[in-house]
Parts: sequence; structure tokens; C-alpha cells
Amino acid sequence: MLPAVCGLAFLLVPLLGLLVRAPWASLPERMLSAEVGAALRLSLVCASVATVLCLVLGIPLAWLLARAELPGTGLIRALVTVPLVLPPVVGGVALLLVLGRRGLVGRYLYEWFGVSLPFTTAGVIVAEAFVAMPFLVISVEGALRSSDPRFEEAAATLGAGRWYTFRRVTLPSVLPGVVAGGVLCWARALGEFGATITFAGNFPGRTTTMPLAVYLALETDPQDAIVLSLVLLAVSVAVLIALRERWIRGAM
Repeated sequence: MLPAVCGLAFLLVPLLGLLVRAPWASLPERMLSAEVGAALRLSLVCASVATVLCLVLGIPLAWLLARAELPGTGLIRALVTVPLVLPPVVGGVALLLVLGRRGLVGRYLYEWFGVSLPFTTAGVIVAEAFVAMPFLVISVEGALRSSDPRFEEAAATLGAGRWYTFRRVTLPSVLPGVVAGGVLCWARALGEFGATITFAGNFPGRTTTMPLAVYLALETDPQDAIVLSLVLLAVSVAVLIALRERWIRGAM
């Protein structure tokens, strides 16, 4: 019991420290300040757009891993999960080398279309999507593997096309997994720091998300840093509450 209590205290005491040291009297005023508001709005917009991008690209990828019989599927799955264990700053460097103005792909984007992703709001979205997409793919793939493929086969025998079957049969059957993966993806994108600051930089109003604003506020106004940290903590708790049916009751 003693090591268990110490482990629980190790995890909870720092979070309680945020609540104890929070400037509750000036919290509404600080939440409405220009700096906090700009970082909050930018973070919400970028995380939401990144989640939509992950849904568009991640659901087909999860279907490929779960349904398609291709050689090297295990290798593809391993590559998809690399961003989960890769240090985010390394992911940012990789994105910079590929999508920068002189990168492998970025040079052509800039020369042909005049598009430059690094150090822009679009760069924030790309960095967040790169780090968060594996959470969605893993969740949706697990839901697809646990669903009964006989319904899809029955739809095919009745003359339904692949796209119709996917929309009307497959997606509804795995919708809880898609929702859970989307929530995890959004929360991970909202809290992304390393890849964002490396690939998109730190420009107030353009690339300064909440995690970056926390880092800056620690040097200038620690009270603002605590307020932003409380917002991120509230988001994390909200994610746990939203997924309680999937995790908490599933473990009971």
C-alpha cells in the first residue's frame, strides 16, 4: 500500500499544486486577456482542423490496416505508430526537412504553387496532425477488427457498392471507435508542443498555441501560465469524462 499511495501522490500532487496556486480571484480577467484569448482561439481552431484532417486521412488508413490483405501490413502498422514514440521535436525536424522551403517536397510546393508551410498557422495544423493521427488510426482499426464483417458481405451480396457499404454499414458500426479516436486525436493536437515549435515556430497570433503560450508565460507572467495550464488540464479531464464508457466501465 505504501508504494501505491506514493505513486498516486506522485501523479496527483503536481495537479493539485496547479489548483492551489491558481489565481482564482483574477481568473476571469486573465482568461479574457488578449494574449490568453489569442492562444486559446488559435489552439482550438488548429486542433479542430487537424482532427478533421486526421479523420479524412486516418479512417481510410485504419480500414486498409484492418481489412486489406496486403504484404507488409505489419510494417505499415509499425510505421503508423512511430509518431507515438518519436520525440515530438524530432517529428518537427523531420517535417521541416520534408516540407520546408528547401525540403524534399516543400521546395516544389513553394516553386510551383508559392506555398510555404513552416512558421505559419497551416504549419501548426500539419504538425499537430502528424503527431495526433496515430491515436485515431489505432482506435478506428481496433473498432474495425472487432466489428462483424458479415454485415458488409451481406450488403455486397444485395448489390451495394463499396462506397455505399462503407458509408451505410461500416462507418455506423465503428462510430464509437471513430468518436473515441477523434476525441483523443483532438486532445493530443491541442497539447502538442515539440513538433509545433520546431516546424511552425512561435509567432504570437499566428503560431503561438496554448502549450507554447505556457512556455513563454513562465518567463514573463507565471500567473498566465497557470491559467493556460488549468485550461489544458480541464480539457484533459473532459476527455476522460467523454471516454469513461470506453475506459473506466470497460475495466470494471
